[in-house]
Amino acid sequence: MQSQMGFNTASQRSAIEINKVLRNTYMLLSMTLAFSAVTAGISMAMGLSHIAALVMTLAAFGLLFVVHKQADKANGIYWIFAFTGLMGASLGPMLNAYASMPGGGALIMQALGGTALIFFALSAYALTSKKDFSFMGGFLMVGLIVAVIASIANIFLGIPALSLAVSAAIIMVMSGLILFDTSRIIHGGETNYIRATVSLYLNIYNIFVHLLHLLAALSGNDD
Repeated sequence: MQSQMGFNTASQRSAIEINKVLRNTYMLLSMTLAFSAVTAGISMAMGLSHIAALVMTLAAFGLLFVVHKQADKANGIYWIFAFTGLMGASLGPMLNAYASMPGGGALIMQALGGTALIFFALSAYALTSKKDFSFMGGFLMVGLIVAVIASIANIFLGIPALSLAVSAAIIMVMSGLILFDTSRIIHGGETNYIRATVSLYLNIYNIFVHLLHLLAALSGNDD
């Protein structure tokens, strides 16, 4: 009886901790996405160049290592905002390029709406079904590596069809990663909300960028 009570207490404690990580993750995720939107708007208003965007992207990925290292410390919050702020600002030149296209503003809003729909639908499914999607980890990693290699190769090949295929593949992989990352939180595989936020943020970021690319191509525009 005592062991059963102890087990129930431990289970309740575990459920409380998981709910806390989920709540903190989604709250921080919404804040970092809003901050990225602000820095992207500032970057667009300043008319920053694509070279500046590349520099900010490289700086952001440098900060990514700092974020993971500082995730267990109080100042980890400051680092994740620095990281997501740079990622948002790096979108400025790309968004200006799309906005200058015919119907570009509508394309950007469609990409935002589509990204939100994908994220909320997949997150809701993972949360309500409570399925364990950890089995997808290896497959998703292989898919991501193949997509990255194909993307790098296409820099030299310049094949439009391959570019679209890579964007579609990345959207699929990132969608799978939303299920995977959310499942990890639900099942206690990820207990740090800063690391969880970074993972989900990158999934959303990449879905938006590549969905915008696909929508522009389907509309007859090209970046």
